[in-house]
Amino acid sequence: MTKRSEITSQTEILESRRRFFRSMAILPAGLGFASLPINSASAQTSVADSVKALCFDVFGTVVDWRSSIIREGQLLAARKGYDVDWAEFADRWRSGYSLGTERVRNGELPWTKVDALHRMALNELVAEYKLEGMSEAELDHFNKAWHRLSPWPDTVGGLNRLKTKYILATLSNGNISLLTNMAKNAGMPWDAVLSAELSRHYKTDPEAYLFNADLLGLPPEQILFVSAHTGDSRAAARTGMRQAFVIRPLERGVGGRVDIPPDGEFDYVATDFLDLARQLGA
Repeated sequence: MTKRSEITSQTEILESRRRFFRSMAILPAGLGFASLPINSASAQTSVADSVKALCFDVFGTVVDWRSSIIREGQLLAARKGYDVDWAEFADRWRSGYSLGTERVRNGELPWTKVDALHRMALNELVAEYKLEGMSEAELDHFNKAWHRLSPWPDTVGGLNRLKTKYILATLSNGNISLLTNMAKNAGMPWDAVLSAELSRHYKTDPEAYLFNADLLGLPPEQILFVSAHTGDSRAAARTGMRQAFVIRPLERGVGGRVDIPPDGEFDYVATDFLDLARQLGA
């Protein structure tokens, strides 16, 4: 029998966030938010003034996918009586999606939407975890949990502040219907919902970034790419986009791996979207 999820309610999730921001205990030794790497004020002002649009990675940067999937699993378990470690399940599902996009990128699979990649991974997990008795309608609803992911607490307020100064767009591997439903569900004020689906290239292929820049009618250097993942940010930087890195310490759960860039690598490093808005003068 598998153990139950370590996170059983939204109250516990919020409390874990509060504990983190009080203690900073899960950052590497000697690194608190007060000492995050930043570039000079004059360099940052120059970037802020030259940028016309902000393009955002979504999963993990804008939304808390892990806690959202854990919650959806717990709701499913309450209806169906499953006994599953939903934190482990969420991590496995996310890994299955990542493997799917890589299989598309290397040509092993033809172009396949993220919804379909999620379903392929889910089918394998349903069999492995013996989640018996689910109808096709229930499987489809559970698969679309990714359309219902919750934003981080700072997301909507930060986006609304940034929107007063910049064009805001998604630049995500998620398919357009997924991103649109997510935005509608969470109240995200995008000016444009752009996706790797449009270029039929998954990040970190350069086409995924350049095609979406072209759709906005902007050269890459006039776009600030916002991400919580160094690999994604570095790939965008290679196309000429400027970079804002937002640290999301709880993306992988309390005690999970935290992605933090080296000193000075990116134009901005922020603790959340509100901090990024402050740094950009929005």
